[in-house]
Amino acid sequence: MIKDEKIIGVFCALLAVLIWSGFILVSRVGGISALTPYDVIAIRYVTCAVLLFPIWLIFYRFNLFRFEFIISALIGGLAYSVFVFKGFELSSALHGGILLPGLIPVFVSIISMVLINAKLGRNKSIGLWMIIIAIIILFYSEIFKSQNMPIGDIYFVISAFFWALYSVLINIWHITPWQATCSLAFITCITYLPIYLISLPKNISQASIFDIGLQVFYQGFLACIVQMLLYVKAVKIIGAQGMGSFMALVPVLAGAFAVMFLDELSSWYLWGAMLLVSLGVLISNLPKEIKLNRT
Repeated sequence: MIKDEKIIGVFCALLAVLIWSGFILVSRVGGISALTPYDVIAIRYVTCAVLLFPIWLIFYRFNLFRFEFIISALIGGLAYSVFVFKGFELSSALHGGILLPGLIPVFVSIISMVLINAKLGRNKSIGLWMIIIAIIILFYSEIFKSQNMPIGDIYFVISAFFWALYSVLINIWHITPWQATCSLAFITCITYLPIYLISLPKNISQASIFDIGLQVFYQGFLACIVQMLLYVKAVKIIGAQGMGSFMALVPVLAGAFAVMFLDELSSWYLWGAMLLVSLGVLISNLPKEIKLNRT
């Protein structure tokens, strides 16, 4: 029975990783389509809110307008989305696949040390330094090649910070996955939609049915709802560190998807950075500390 449950946990973890990797690919598809980043944000949160509202209303209702829910949703929903989808408009899925899964754990560790005085173990320190080195390689190579910092990558860095801050806050405030999912969808939708309709650039009428449908299904359903449920289930069965280890697959999978489906150009330094980020994420989530031999 325990073995069967562990298999279910691993299956949920793998599906969550595939959805996360696909999110990077689909977001880039939205970024290079007729849709503006502001269209994608509206599609994501309106779809998610519409799907969740009947469930919230009938079965699992709670007060959405607590201070903690509002602040966390504005950070993890509104601020994160504005920067991440602008990043996918201006930069590649390859870069997003390195920077987002790489920088989020780095920022989580830094913010945790500042806000709750968290301590880093040896594995965590080694893994985070590997991620930092990989990102330095990426930025140095891009700056050397183009003589300036790609603006899309800067958006990715800022979005990773906001998602990391959101992650730490929902942990500090003991916000449940259901509360986090609903508040993220509803509060972001209520806040963002009037601004979007009144003053933001829109091009949704010029987009194809395929582009709109893809974002509706993936952003509003798979990424916002299904992935959250799979992630929470996996963490419950195999633990946070086990799930964290599976997340090490995201940079490599996202990079492979970008090359296969979007024909993005790769190079030795991009693949090197991706592998180093993946290894760093894996090491930082190992359950036991690495023992260094001293001579």
